[in-house]
Amino acid sequence: MADKLKFALALLLLIAGVVGFYYLGEQPMILRVLSVLAGVGAGVAVAWFTAVGKRFIEFSREAIVETKKVVWPSRRETMQTTGIVFAFVLVMAIVLWLTDKSLEWVLYDLILGWKKL
Repeated sequence: MADKLKFALALLLLIAGVVGFYYLGEQPMILRVLSVLAGVGAGVAVAWFTAVGKRFIEFSREAIVETKKVVWPSRRETMQTTGIVFAFVLVMAIVLWLTDKSLEWVLYDLILGWKKL
């Protein structure tokens, strides 16, 4: 129950920051943005101490550990893969263009007899 109250308080703080943005409509933009940032910061700070917040922190730590285990491709492998993708896209574009023009010719010129001028 306490976590639900903390989470509700975090949402209220977030909403208060957004409301502050519109309430301070006549003030300089920096104050309005700071209002939103303060609301977000306070909401995150309160949510940090809920069970969901603690699980999120643990998940983030595990994600960082898993990211460090990834074997990233070298620059050469990345450039080769990018080149293959570009070549495939170019070939597919040509195939689709040829298919479109062929169907256009068959439909309009042969079947319907509409000759282009």
